[in-house]
Amino acid sequence: MRVGIGYDIHRFVDARPLMLGGIEIPYIKGLLGNSDGDALLHAICDAILGAAGLDDIGHQFPVNDDRYLNISSSELLKEVSAKIKKKGFRVEYVDSVIILEEPKIAPFKDNMKREIAAALGITIDSVNVKATTQEGIGAIGRGEALAAYAVVCLV
Repeated sequence: MRVGIGYDIHRFVDARPLMLGGIEIPYIKGLLGNSDGDALLHAICDAILGAAGLDDIGHQFPVNDDRYLNISSSELLKEVSAKIKKKGFRVEYVDSVIILEEPKIAPFKDNMKREIAAALGITIDSVNVKATTQEGIGAIGRGEALAAYAVVCLV
């Protein structure tokens, strides 16, 4: 068994859909990024890669490689899953937390869990998505960005 942790943060920008946990969430802003900016899936990717002893998401999918420009982060997660399977690992469990002031994500958590589970080929009860606020402190608290942490267990 191996454990990995991942973290990502992205700033909010206008004129972009908000992708989080592999789904689009209705909101007035989206996340800036080379891909679709899905900070939650990026944190999960990094946690999986770290547990497998592989280089981080930035090394695996460089921002200067046009193949990854505006790519769905669900596709990146599927690629990460394939990479660890080649090393003989599988994801046993994913626990994650999103830190943001708004929008409220409670209505979307089940769909996020379904999307993450499907991308990894695991059951939905092997994925947990939680959320909290920054209590108005810092860039996240001012609504300028959101961040995500993930911990995974590989076997």
